[in-house]
Amino acid sequence: MTTTMAPAPLGLDVDVMELEVQVPPGKLLTYDLRALASSLEILDTSCMAVETDGLTRALVTIYRDPPLEKLEPVRGEDLVIDAQGWLTVGRYHDGQPAQIRLYVPGSGAQRGALFGTTGAGKSRALQLILAAEKRSGIVSWLADLKGGQSVPEAAGQVDWRVTTQEGLLAMLQAAVRVAEERMRRYAAMGRSSFIINRPDPLLSVRIDEANRALEKGAPYRDKVAALIKELGRTGRSVGVGISIAAQASHVDELGGSDTLRGMLKEGETILLRWSSSMMQSLVSDGLLPPGTHIVPIPKRSGPPLLRSRFASARGMVKPKPGGNTGGMAYLLGSDRPTAMMRFFPVGSMHEVEGLDPLILDLYGPGEPAHLEATSHEAAGAAYLTRDGDGPAHLVEAAKEETKRLAEQAAAEQKNASTGKATVAARIVRALEDADEDEDGQQALDFDELFAAVNADGGKPVGAPVLRNNLTALAKADRLVALGAGRYTLPS
Repeated sequence: MTTTMAPAPLGLDVDVMELEVQVPPGKLLTYDLRALASSLEILDTSCMAVETDGLTRALVTIYRDPPLEKLEPVRGEDLVIDAQGWLTVGRYHDGQPAQIRLYVPGSGAQRGALFGTTGAGKSRALQLILAAEKRSGIVSWLADLKGGQSVPEAAGQVDWRVTTQEGLLAMLQAAVRVAEERMRRYAAMGRSSFIINRPDPLLSVRIDEANRALEKGAPYRDKVAALIKELGRTGRSVGVGISIAAQASHVDELGGSDTLRGMLKEGETILLRWSSSMMQSLVSDGLLPPGTHIVPIPKRSGPPLLRSRFASARGMVKPKPGGNTGGMAYLLGSDRPTAMMRFFPVGSMHEVEGLDPLILDLYGPGEPAHLEATSHEAAGAAYLTRDGDGPAHLVEAAKEETKRLAEQAAAEQKNASTGKATVAARIVRALEDADEDEDGQQALDFDELFAAVNADGGKPVGAPVLRNNLTALAKADRLVALGAGRYTLPS
């Protein structure tokens, strides 16, 4: 192993020191943070930052004081995405801007996930992103599944906000219909990708406390997972993004790893302080970049404290307790996935009775951006009466639609859990779970469908019954027959 020391900024080597570490060719660089800190006689690991290239090299930066201990509050006017869809949300340990991407020109809306344990800063980070969406003219739909308590200041600052799982079902169904309506319009225009505000705004669907809807035992888990997956698959090219914020538990507890794998691999994945089970699942599912090794974020910064019962008698000064690490995170989808960053502070630092005025100021004045009028019909009655008013017949239609969706989703989940799902439903589920082929289609041939349906735990299905159901689904336009005997779902 070789090390070289680089000069610190402005020559202040007592404040900052950087080590470049490299192992010989053919070896892979691995390390133990605590062992490394001990060898360098560093008591506080929050004064260290380690970034690796996943192969043979690493940069170890050592600070006299924790670099992310204090961060300047963000100004609302700075919360606007740039022309390439980037948004600065905080700083890395070296002071460089930490950015996430909400939109990719020539491609469309980004998918995303935000994970963090209780107290990690998830809700404050979400408030910052929502405020930026409002200031950037992005249409925000928000499901706050903590009954509206998680991000209460968002009420009136987003285009549509729901606080129940039934409301989430209606919102997701509306988003899928909007995506389908945009798809038809863009096809007629000869357009293959989304161009922001030409003519439609970016639509961002965010689900906070998503684990409440996706964990095992949730009443509509299967349907919610299927709708999220559908938006992740088709929404990007028409400017409809989907993102979840959830407690950091095992990925399988969030609708199943298949539902989220694509979102985590290709989208904006933000990892605040996590649980060990979440990290294990991210690694085992291959959802972290190859060779990635990231340092755990402690609950509090600072060195471990040893308190002697004789300290006062010796006249010793008590060590200063470490600071809170809320807002510290890794941007796994960035070009610096192993670099720790911290979100800009959001809101008041003290307890506030009611809504936080600093967070409200962050959203700025004026109305939030609204969905384009051409998609209102597709969005349906639930969207048109989202403010709780409107024509009586629409309000009633919205209630009936939400009730029907909830009852249908609960029935489908019950049938699936008891092995009573229809053969048609099992065929559709098999196609929904199929991996994309080289043409970007989720397609299976007859033999593949036969194997998938008979491996789902339900009652065995014979070839004639499967063929009859395939024919019926195709006639009902619920299935598309491709060449060479392959089948896919309608786009």
